Amino acid sequence: MSNIINRMTNKTPKFFQLLRTLGVALAAASGALLAAPIALPDAVNTIAGYVAVAGSVMGAVSQTAVLHEEE
Repeated sequence: MSNIINRMTNKTPKFFQLLRTLGVALAAASGALLAAPIALPDAVNTIAGYVAVAGSVMGAVSQTAVLHEEE
């Protein structure tokens, strides 16, 4: 468990910072679609749900990438 905490607090490479930001943006946009006060087609809601999960996973995995892992 401490290895995961160490990876989350170490410096993240620039590419993965970009991926993390993109994942958070995707999750936020799909969350806005899911919480829309108007009725959207079922296909839009389904796709927004998948994009929310993909964005969340992309952000979480990108955060665990480190520049130099010490063994």
